[in-house]
Amino acid sequence: MNAVTITPKGQITLRKELLTHLGVRPGDKVSFDKLPGGEVMIRAIRPSGEVESFFGLLKREGQRPISIEEMNEIIAKGWAGEQ
Repeated sequence: MNAVTITPKGQITLRKELLTHLGVRPGDKVSFDKLPGGEVMIRAIRPSGEVESFFGLLKREGQRPISIEEMNEIIAKGWAGEQ
């Protein structure tokens, strides 16, 4: 059994052997699923590679989407030195 210690902040460090098994590296993401009986399943999140997965990536919390026309206006102002 590979035991890890929980820090006072509630964090754990996964051993390199486990990260290699998952196929993850620094910057990658993993998900945790709660299972019955106090167990947790961890799995690597694989990028889908689809264009749709990129949409909204740069959106900030509470920010509404802007139209192409609004984007063009912002770009034009930037080129004109107005922003």
